[in-house]
Amino acid sequence: MREYDLTNARWFKSSYSNGEGGNCIEVAAGLDHVVPVRDSKTPHGDVLLIAPAAWAAFVAGVRRG
Repeated sequence: MREYDLTNARWFKSSYSNGEGGNCIEVAAGLDHVVPVRDSKTPHGDVLLIAPAAWAAFVAGVRRG
């Protein structure tokens, strides 16, 4: 599996996150061929690397609710 350098990744919290951090994920933008996702409560923890098409399908499913 290819490794990605996420040192300078720009992480974005969900717009549904509350001011206390809440149960939330962060997503990094600007990487080709992968969408990095992590738990906002453990920013130095594990990162899921998700294919862009799979991420788009997930987001579309959540929006349909």
